[in-house]
Amino acid sequence: MKRLLVVHHTPSPALQELLEAARAGASAEEIEGVEVVTRPALSASVVDVLEADAILLGTPANIGYMSGALKHFFDTVYYPCLEAKPKMPYGLYVHGNLDTGGAVRAVESIATGMSWRPVRPAVTVTGAVTKADREACWELGALLAAEIGELA
Repeated sequence: MKRLLVVHHTPSPALQELLEAARAGASAEEIEGVEVVTRPALSASVVDVLEADAILLGTPANIGYMSGALKHFFDTVYYPCLEAKPKMPYGLYVHGNLDTGGAVRAVESIATGMSWRPVRPAVTVTGAVTKADREACWELGALLAAEIGELA
């Protein structure tokens, strides 16, 4: 069975909505053969990444950057996973009150350094979460799972 790892920092109700939507998409009944494993960014480990076939990242935009928790995750896994997971598909969702650009650039820069491959542009949400935002996160989760799984 393939494994989709969801690594997130979810300190707000808005991010909880996006996380739940992304996990629901990743667990869509049309996609078979994919186990969805969810880890908070502060507890996700090197082993989690090494066992994953794809990764979904979620973070708030804090002061123009990704959360410290997600940065800690990258600091922990970067060198041990650098050559072990080239071309691993990944997706990203980011929520900010006013802007998400700096957080997206920071995550994309690190993911590029790890030779990971984005399956689509990041889902970015500012302000209140809308139905369209939840749908975009659902689609992101489903796309990642479909990338590594089998369609029923």
